[in-house]
Amino acid sequence: MCGIVGYVGRREASALVLEALKRLEYRGYDSAGLAVVGGGGMAVEKAAGRISVLEQRLDGRALQGRLAIGHTRWATHGMPTDANAHPHVDCSGAIALVHNGIIENAGVLRDRLAARGHRFKSETDTEVLAHLIEEHYSGSLELAVAAALKQVEGAYGIAVVSAREPELLVAARHGSPLLVGIGEGEHWVASDAAALLRHTRNVVYLDDGEMAVVTPSGHRITDLDTEPVQKAISIVDWDDEAAERGGYRHFMLKEIMEQPDSVRMTLRGRLLQDEGNARLGGLRLSDEELLEIDRIVLTACGTSWHAALIGEYMLEELARIPVEVEYASEFRYRNPLVDERTLVIAISQSGETADTLAAVREAKRRGARTLGIVNVVGSSIAREVDGGIYLHAGPEIGVASTKAFTSQIVALALLTLRFGRLRSLSVLQGREIVRALMKLPEQVAEVLKRAAEVEQIAAAFARAPNALYLGRGYNFPVALEGALKLKEISYVHAEGYPAAEMKHGPIALIDELMPVVFVAPQDAVYQKIVSNVHEVKARKGRVIAVVTEGDREIAELADYIITIPPTIDPLTPVLSVIPLQLFAYYIAVRRGCDVDKPRNLAKSVTVE
Repeated sequence: MCGIVGYVGRREASALVLEALKRLEYRGYDSAGLAVVGGGGMAVEKAAGRISVLEQRLDGRALQGRLAIGHTRWATHGMPTDANAHPHVDCSGAIALVHNGIIENAGVLRDRLAARGHRFKSETDTEVLAHLIEEHYSGSLELAVAAALKQVEGAYGIAVVSAREPELLVAARHGSPLLVGIGEGEHWVASDAAALLRHTRNVVYLDDGEMAVVTPSGHRITDLDTEPVQKAISIVDWDDEAAERGGYRHFMLKEIMEQPDSVRMTLRGRLLQDEGNARLGGLRLSDEELLEIDRIVLTACGTSWHAALIGEYMLEELARIPVEVEYASEFRYRNPLVDERTLVIAISQSGETADTLAAVREAKRRGARTLGIVNVVGSSIAREVDGGIYLHAGPEIGVASTKAFTSQIVALALLTLRFGRLRSLSVLQGREIVRALMKLPEQVAEVLKRAAEVEQIAAAFARAPNALYLGRGYNFPVALEGALKLKEISYVHAEGYPAAEMKHGPIALIDELMPVVFVAPQDAVYQKIVSNVHEVKARKGRVIAVVTEGDREIAELADYIITIPPTIDPLTPVLSVIPLQLFAYYIAVRRGCDVDKPRNLAKSVTVE
C-alpha cells in the first residue's frame, strides 16, 4: 500500500526522503510527492507515476530545507493524477500532510469545511484532513492534529508539517502502520522500517490512537489528549532485502500473513449492523435499478474465476437471483445472451486483465449493465465499468494471488448482502451475515497461527508428483484454488474436483502414494463429504483434511488435519483457503522454486 517517509534533522531533507521513498517502491504505487520546509516557507512537488517522474519534475534541483515529508500513493479516492498525489496542503499552503488509509466520514467533513470557506483541489479524502488541521490551528501543530483526528472516522497513518514550525514533524496512527526512526541529531517517521535501514535501526512503533511529536533532538509519544505514552525502542535486525518484505522470506508469505488486515480493509466502512445490510456507494445503482436486474453474469480468469464461483453460490442461495460464471476468455467468443436487465460483474485483481476487460466491453456493447470488483484504483476495468467495488486489499507483489482472493470473496459477500436484503433476506438474516463478516479478520488471524502445523504437513508431501483436491458446495471452488496454487508455484500437477465427482474418474488415481486434500468444514454438505473421505481411505489414499475446530469424525479418518474456526457456510472459503495457500507455499520453498516469480507467469495478464 502507500508509503510514508518524514525527516527532521541537520541535513538537507529532500534527497534523503526521496532515497527512502525508493526503498518502498516494492509496495506498489501510482504517484509520488514531496513537501520541504525551509527558508521561511514550504515547497511542494508531486507527480503521477513513478518516483523517477517526480525527480524529472525536480530536474536536479533540491528543495531546500531540513524538514520534509514524502509519499508514494496507491490510489483509493480519486484517479492517479498530479492533483490527487500527496502531500496535500491547506488553504494557506502552510500545512502539508501525507496519509495512508481511508477517512470514512470525509464526505461529511468536506461539506462542513467547504461551507466555512475552505477550497479543495483534489478528489481525495486526505485533503479533507489537511483543511481540518488548518481549522484547528492556533499556533501549535501538535494540538491542531490531535483536535482534528478526534473528528475523524476511519484508518490513518499520517505525517504533518507546517511552515510556521520548521523543526517539528507530527505523526499519528490508527489502523495504518507507522514508526519513528531515531538518529543522532535527526529523526524520521515511516510506514515501513525498510525506508530507514540505511540511516537507523532504532525505531519506536506507534500503536493505534498514538501520536509522535518529532524534532531534530528528540521525540515524544502521546495519545490524542496529548497525554504522554511510554514506548520502548526496538532494534530492527533485518537486512535491506528482507526489510522490503517486512522480514518475510517471500512476498507471497507476507501477503498471506497480511490477510487479517486486507479482509478488514475490504470490510471497512461497508457494514450496516442495525440494518443487516452493506453500504456500497460505488455501485452507482439505486435500489430500484438493482431490482430491475433479473440475471447476473460473473466473468473472470484464474483465481478470480474461482472467487466468482463462490459468488455464484452466495448470490443464488441468499439473494435468489440466477447467476452464471463465465471464463472471460470465452465470454465474447460465444455470442452471449445478455441485455439491459443483465448485470455483468468483472472480477480482476489488477483491473488490467485483457480477457476480462474485453468481456466488459462486449457486455456493454450488448446493453448490459457492468460492475467491477478490482483491487487497483484507476485501472482500465475500473474506468470502463458503470460502477463497482474496490477491494482496498493493498498491492500484491507475488504473482500467485492470495490476499486478493479472500478480499474478492468478502466483496462478493457484501454484494450478496446488498442484493439479498432487497430480495429475500430478513433484517435478522442480514444481521447474522454482518456479525459473521465482522468476525472474519480475527478468525483469519487464528488460522494463520497454525502456519507451523501446515509447514510440517507440507514437509511430508514435498516430493509428491501429483495431488488431488476435493470439496463440495462453497468449498468446491476452494479445492480448485488450492490445486491452482500448488501448480502455480511448485510445478506439482494437481487437480481440483467436486468430491462427489471423484468416483467418476479420478478415483482411479488413488493409491498409497497419492495425497488427497479434502476441504471439509462442518457445513450443509458435511456428511456427504465424510462418505467421500471413507472412499479414499478404502483405497489407501493419504488424506489431508481442512476441518472445523472440534471435528471428530473426519479427524479420526484423516492422516493430517488442519482446523479452522466455525463461521456461516458462505464465508467458510475465506478461512478454508488459507491452509491451502500455506501448503502450496511451503511445498514450493522445499522444492527450491522461485515462489514470488513462478516460471511463465505474469502478475497482470494484459494480453489475450
